Parts: sequence; structure tokens; C-alpha cells
Amino acid sequence: MAGGNGKGKELNQLSSPCGIYVDRQQQQIYIVDYGNHRIVKWKVDGGSGHGQIVAGGNGCGDRIDQLNEPTDAIVDENNKSLMICDHENRRVIRWSLENPNEKQIIIKNMKCSRLLMNDNGDLFVSDYENHAVKRWRKDEIEKEEEETIVAGGNGQGDKLNQLNGPGFSFIDQEETVYVSDRNNHRVMKWLKGAKEGIVVAGGQGQGNRLNQLDYPSGLVVNEVGDIYVADCGNNRIMCWSLESKQGRIVVGGNGKGNGSNQLNGPRGLSFDVENNLYVADCVNHRIQRFCVEQTEANLHDITIQIVVAEKF
Repeated sequence: MAGGNGKGKELNQLSSPCGIYVDRQQQQIYIVDYGNHRIVKWKVDGGSGHGQIVAGGNGCGDRIDQLNEPTDAIVDENNKSLMICDHENRRVIRWSLENPNEKQIIIKNMKCSRLLMNDNGDLFVSDYENHAVKRWRKDEIEKEEEETIVAGGNGQGDKLNQLNGPGFSFIDQEETVYVSDRNNHRVMKWLKGAKEGIVVAGGQGQGNRLNQLDYPSGLVVNEVGDIYVADCGNNRIMCWSLESKQGRIVVGGNGKGNGSNQLNGPRGLSFDVENNLYVADCVNHRIQRFCVEQTEANLHDITIQIVVAEKF
């Protein structure tokens, strides 16, 4: 869908993409181009195969117009801006999509790994160093008020009230927080206001069995509670149905490689409204799109769609 032309900094290339955001209109995708210290935007409906830099791209640095190994980005549709997890600069930046000169540091001194925003405009941030997921209500962001811990925050560990290197997260309509507990090789579910979480995927040690995960990354939960997780170390995408004891492979699982049925270090995941699954295939320096079709047996068939991106 994007990249796939080898590791590089040209506009038809990517360097270790790790996060993706598909806009609601399905016309463009924002890609966190980690190794190039930039955010790029690509059309998803065909064209010349090039992207456009929308943030960063001015070299690695800590100036307000630079990024240093960004790990995630989301679109704040209310403010028409990008929220960027500027990982190595230990900050979250708001970057206007309408005026590139408008940039603002909204969170400082946090080595964040991932971002999420709910429909109310509340911001959720994975604090990698402090092993917690934190929430700022919309008005708290503007007033620079204290955050609320919604998952973890009890030190590094593998107890049910702890996390170890939290990565991607997902928030549902009830503010239930799902977290890829990366170094514990599990996905945790924290109900709103809960003091501890519930293991909903993995948690059986590091491994490649269907009840195990290996450094889980990207995470999406659908409306019926199916959990899609990028099983990074196993180079596959897994789906864990509600209350299931093991998952099933929906993409990859054919060994590490760059074939159309293979992945290499998958990170970010995202669905569009047509049920297409987007995967940040990090070590292959590309974004892949897969069509997920529901069958009568309530299983998912995956077919690959190769889409050429259009330059803006």
C-alpha cells in the first residue's frame, strides 16, 4: 500500500514504519516513518506511489519543527491537527494540518510510546518508562492539568495490576482500556476505574503456540470484542475471539520474509470502515492492506490488496 521500495528517505520509500492512522474518509493514511523522523501521508486509492511529508522531515533533532524517532501519530479531527508521540524527545506535539507553522508541545518529559484519542477528545498515552497508560480529558490537555492513570502505574512487573513496557492500546465506548503488555507477552484489559487488569490474549509465556504471543504490538478491538494483535516476534497477526483461550492466525505465520503472505516485525494495525486491515510491516519498510471478509462460519478470510499510493 505504501513503501515496499527498500529502506530509504525518498517519497516512495519508508524506513521502519511503526504506526499508522487511517482517516475516516478512507482517502488517506498517515504513516509514522520512524527511521526518517517524519510523518508522511499517502493516498490509498491508487496513483503514482509517492507520499507527502506532513510533519518532521527536517532531520533528527529537538527543534519544534523536528522529530526524533517518532513512534505514533493520530489525527485530532476537532482541531484538524496531528498528535505525535515524539519518543526520543520525550514529548507529545500537536502539529496543525492546516498551518504547518502552528506547532505546540502539549506533554513534556514523558517517553511515550503510543497515543489514542476517544470521540470526546480525551487523550490516552502509553508511558513506556513508568509502565502505565494515562488519560487527559480534553479540557485538561489545554490547561496542562495532571493526568489520570487508567492502566498499570504500579511499577514494572507481571502482576495483574502491573505492566511491563506498555505499547499499543485501544479504548472502547465504555472507556475499557486494552493494552499490548509487550514485555509480558500478553494483552491486558482494564475496565473503567479498575485497580487491576484481565489477561485477554497471551499470558502463557513467550512463544509461538496459538495461546502465546511474542512481543505483541499493534492492537485493535472490533465491536463484538474480537482482539486483533500484531504478534511482532512471530511475524503474524492474531485474532482472539471474546473469552477464547487461544487465537487464530489471520495474516502471516509463514515465517519471516517479504513475500505477499509474509511479515517481518509487524507493528501498527488499523481498520477502515470497509473492514480492510492495514499493517505497518516495519522491517520490510512497507504498509500492507488486507481485505477481511466474514464467512458464514464466523471466521475471517484474508486476501491481499496491493494498492499504489497517489502523490498529493
